[in-house]
Amino acid sequence: MSTGGQRGSDSLNLVGALLDNRYRIDAPIARGGMSVVYQGMDLRLDRPVAIKVMEPRFSEDPEFLERFELEARSIARLTHPSLVAVFDQGTDGEHVFLVMELVPGGTLRELLRERGPMPPYAAAAVVRPVLRALAVAHRAGLVHRDIKPENILISDAGAVKVADFGLVRALAASGTTTDGMILGTAAYLAPEQVTTGSADARSDVYALGVVMFEMLTGRVPFSGDNSISVAYQRTSQDVPAPGSVVRGVPREIDDLILRATAREPQHRFADAGAMVQALIAVTEKLALPPYRVPVPRQSAQHVAVSSMMGKPGSSGATGTVPPAAVPPDDQDVPGPGGIDGSHQTTVIPTGPAPAAPGTPGAGRAPNEQTTSLPAVQGSPTTVLPVGGPPPGTHPTPHQAPAAPDRGLSASRGARSPLVLIIVVMLLATLVGVAGWWFGSGRYVTVPSVEGLSLVATESALEEAGLDPVRDGQYRDAEPVDTILGIAPPPGSRVVRSSEVTVTVSLGQPAVPSVDDDIPVNEMIEQLRDRTFEAVIGDGAYHQERPEGTVVSLAPAPGTVLAVGSQVTITPSLGEPIIVPNVRGMSADEARAALVDAGLNVGEIVEEFDAGIDAGEVAATRPPIGGEAGAETPITLVVSNAERVPGVLGSSVADARSTLAAAGFRVAVRQIVNSSSSLVIGQSPSAGSRAQPGSTVTVTALP
Repeated sequence: MSTGGQRGSDSLNLVGALLDNRYRIDAPIARGGMSVVYQGMDLRLDRPVAIKVMEPRFSEDPEFLERFELEARSIARLTHPSLVAVFDQGTDGEHVFLVMELVPGGTLRELLRERGPMPPYAAAAVVRPVLRALAVAHRAGLVHRDIKPENILISDAGAVKVADFGLVRALAASGTTTDGMILGTAAYLAPEQVTTGSADARSDVYALGVVMFEMLTGRVPFSGDNSISVAYQRTSQDVPAPGSVVRGVPREIDDLILRATAREPQHRFADAGAMVQALIAVTEKLALPPYRVPVPRQSAQHVAVSSMMGKPGSSGATGTVPPAAVPPDDQDVPGPGGIDGSHQTTVIPTGPAPAAPGTPGAGRAPNEQTTSLPAVQGSPTTVLPVGGPPPGTHPTPHQAPAAPDRGLSASRGARSPLVLIIVVMLLATLVGVAGWWFGSGRYVTVPSVEGLSLVATESALEEAGLDPVRDGQYRDAEPVDTILGIAPPPGSRVVRSSEVTVTVSLGQPAVPSVDDDIPVNEMIEQLRDRTFEAVIGDGAYHQERPEGTVVSLAPAPGTVLAVGSQVTITPSLGEPIIVPNVRGMSADEARAALVDAGLNVGEIVEEFDAGIDAGEVAATRPPIGGEAGAETPITLVVSNAERVPGVLGSSVADARSTLAAAGFRVAVRQIVNSSSSLVIGQSPSAGSRAQPGSTVTVTALP
C-alpha cells in the first residue's frame, strides 16, 4: 500500500493510496477529531465509495479495534433508505477504515452556512426522514449518540440521510463507556450523556431537538468558552423555545422541540418513532407544504469531485461534471468548423475585393462573400460570388484579345488522333477498375484473429477494411474482454467496410444501481438485460420513493452474481404512517385514534394478555410503532384476560360456585373430601389475570 504520508500531522494525507489492495483514495471530503472521510473508488466492483479512515494511533488499541468491528457489523444490519449503508471495514497497516455508501451532495451544516435559518416547513422536511431512519435503529436496540448537522447528509437528488454511526452501541451495553469519557459533540449532548455518560434512544431525540432549534434560529441553544462549559449548561438550563429567539415559529413546533429537549429523559419522546408520529401530526395540523430539501452548492464533496475531474486517471464515476465543462449561457458554442479543430474553416472577407474600375467585382454589394481565383494565362478569368453566380445569371468571362483564326482546322486535325488515343486509354482504365471493383476488389477476406486480444482483433479487422462491432455477453467462466467469436467467421468473403460482430465476454453481471425513482417494470428490464431473474418481494413503505418505484434490491447494487441469478425487488408502498400506541384503550377509543392517524381498522380479535384487562386493546397488527399504508387494514388485538375472584375463607362449595361463574374450572386439594371444608389458599392469586376457562386450584382444610 502506498500511503503518500507520514505519521503525525500528515498521517492521514492518503490521496492516491490503495487500502486493502482494493479501495483507492481520491480526495478528502470531511475531517473530524479522530478520522478523515475520503471519496474513493472500490476497484473490485468499480463503484465510488466513501472511506472513513481513523487516526493511526487507534490501530494499536485492541479494545478499539474490537469495538470498531462490532460497530461496523451493527450498522451493516440496518436497512433504510435514509441510513448511509456500510459496505466493508478493515485494517491496512496502521490505518483502520470503514467503507460506506457515497452520497453525492453535502451536509446540513454546509446548507445552513449557505442559506442560514430555515422556515418550519423546510426544517420538518429535513427532520422527518432522519427520525424515520433513527426509528429503525432504535427498534433494533441501537443508539446513534452523535446526531448533529455534520452527520445529516443531503444528496443531489434531495434525499436526506443519516451518516456516521461511529459511536453506536447496543442499548444493553450503553453503560460500558470508559469512566469519565463523554462520547458525542458538546453542542448536541443530552444532559444524561454529560452527567453519567449513558445514552439511550431518548438521547438521540434530545440531539435532534437541538438540531431543529438550530435550523429554525441559526444558532445552538447553549454557547460558551469551551466544550465543557457548553456541555454542562444543559444540565441546569432548559432549551428555550425557538419562537422566543426568532419570529414566525408556530407554537406547535415550539412545543415539539421543548418536549424533545426536556432535561429529564422520561419527559421526552420515548424514541424516534414516537417523535416522528408527533411531527407528522403537527405538519398536518399546520398544513405545512411539501418541500424538496436543496443540496449545498459549495459542499466539500462537490469541491472534491471538481478537483478530481482535472486529474489524470480520475474515473469520473460519480457522474458529476465540473462547472468549467459547461459553457456560460452567453458563450457561443462552436459548430462544425469551430475551434475544436475537427473542421478547418477558411474565413472569406465579406467586403468587396479591390478591383480596377470596369472589372467584374467592382461595385459588388458590401455583404456579398467573394473569393478570387487567379487568372491562368491564355484562359478566361472571372470573379464569382461564393456558391456560384446569382440565380438566373451567367458569368461573362473577361477574356484576353483573341488571336486571328489562322490554321485552326489544321491544328485540330493534328491533335485528333492523340486525343482519341487518350480517350480510349482512359475508358480502358475505367473499365478495368470497374471490373476489379465489382469482381475481386469489392470483397475482402475476414482475417483469422485466433489468440489475439480484443484490441488487437479490432485493429486486424480495421486493417482488413472491415468495421468491428462489439457484442458483449455475460459469462461466468470467461474473463472480461475474452473473445467468444466473430461473425462472419474468419475466411469469409464479405463486402469491404462491412460490419464484423466481435462477441466478447462481459464477465459475471453485477446488480444494477437504483437510480432516482425508477419504476419496477423498468428495473425488471434492466435485470433481464443482465441475465438476472427478477423476483418481486414484499413491498416496503418509503418516505421518498413514490408507490410503484423500487426501494431496494437484494443482493445489494454492485454485487457480482452468476449468470441467471435471482434478484429480489422491493417495491415502494408509498409514504408510511406510524401505527400509534393504542394499548390499554377500549376498542372504540383505539379505532378513533387509528382513524385520526389516517389508518383503517380491519378485524378485531381476542387473545390472552396477562397485562391487559378484558375488553382493552393489547396489540395491533402491524405492531404499534410499525409502518403501515393508508389503505392497510389494522387488526386490533383485544385482551380476553379475566380477573380471578378471591375465595379464601369460603367453603369449597362456595368457591366452586364463585369460580365457575367467573368462567374458570376448579381443582380442589383437601385431606377430607368435604364441600364444607374452608379454602386456605388459591392459585392464581385473587385479582390476577388469567385466561378464561383455565383452572384455578384451591387448597382446603380439613
